[in-house]
Parts: sequence; structure tokens; C-alpha cells
Amino acid sequence: MHVQEWLETVPAVAVYALVGVVIGLESLGIPLPGEIILVSSALLASQHGDIDPVVLGASATAGAIIGDSIGYAIGRKGGRPLLAWLGKKFPKHFSEGHIATAERSFEKWGMWAVFFGRFVALLRIFAGPLAGVLRMPYWKFAIANVLGGILWAGGTTAVIYYVGIVAESWLKRFSWLGLVAAILVGLTSMLVLKRKAKQAQPVTAAE
Repeated sequence: MHVQEWLETVPAVAVYALVGVVIGLESLGIPLPGEIILVSSALLASQHGDIDPVVLGASATAGAIIGDSIGYAIGRKGGRPLLAWLGKKFPKHFSEGHIATAERSFEKWGMWAVFFGRFVALLRIFAGPLAGVLRMPYWKFAIANVLGGILWAGGTTAVIYYVGIVAESWLKRFSWLGLVAAILVGLTSMLVLKRKAKQAQPVTAAE
């Protein structure tokens, strides 16, 4: 079943909770499809009035910020052995190459790697734990975490929600235009056939 189709079967409160938990776990360092769940939920909110986009965005933002904060605390306590353990558990996501790439990003951008990491699937999983492992000062991490969480989670919800509304209204207009066009084509065809029939009648009569 498609994610959005499945979300339509659960109540709004469950959707809020699911979005917050999945994004929180992803931000904590567990590879889950947080972005897919968020986008699907925002599209669903644009089509169904039961889901409040503001509450949905707040749930996503809270999950992102809290998850990243927990990931930071775990990374700071676990250190390098934690990354090695994650590499064994999730080799596809926490391979040595991915960790090295993330580390280079942190060395180059510092706290901005946490902020912009929200918009990159790989860094979104790494940001919290890796910031803790690398002993980034918490105040820097907290600022980047909060701002990035608000912009990514809240911004994504808002953009997808309004795109969904515009797309739905456009499709409605398109369907009406299609109906009008079909009627016009039908009337034109009927008039042409009648005209040809009238033109053919004298010929038939003369014969």
C-alpha cells in the first residue's frame, strides 16, 4: 500500500504522532523514511480538512529537534565505538565511506553542517550523533538544530501543503475545462454531421 493511502486510514492524532516519532527516530540516527512520511502527510493535509497543517508542522519540527538532541547526547557518550557499532548494524547507511564524508562536511562547515544537514538525507541521519562524537559545543549544535528543524520540517510541511492545494484546485479547473471542451467538441461534431446530412439530401433527391 502507498504511504499516503495508508495514512488516509488512520486518525489525525495518529498521523501527528507517526510523523513526530519517525522523524525523531531518523534524526536520532536510525535510517527511516522521515521525509517521505512528512511529504505524504502534508499532501494528505492539503486534501483532507481533518489534518491541521500547523499541528502537523509542529509535530514534525518537535520530532526533528528532539531526535537530533537525543542523537547528540548518545553520540557524545558513545564516541567512536558507537559509530563502529552503527556501521555493523546499518552497513548501508553507516559505512566507513559515509562516515568519512559526513566528517569532512563537519570539519568544513561546523555547526552549519547540522543546519544544512536537515536537507540532505545522509547528513540528516548523521548530524546529531556525529556532532556529539566530534564534541561540537552544545550551544552551537542547539542553535543549528532548532533553526534547521524549524526550517526543514515546518518549511517542508508548508510548501508541500500549499502545492497540494494549488495542484488540487488546478486539477479541478482542468477537469471542468476538459468537460467544457468535450461538450464543445461534441456539439461541433453534431453540427458538422447535420450540415453534411443536409448537403447530401438534395443529391439523394436528384438521384
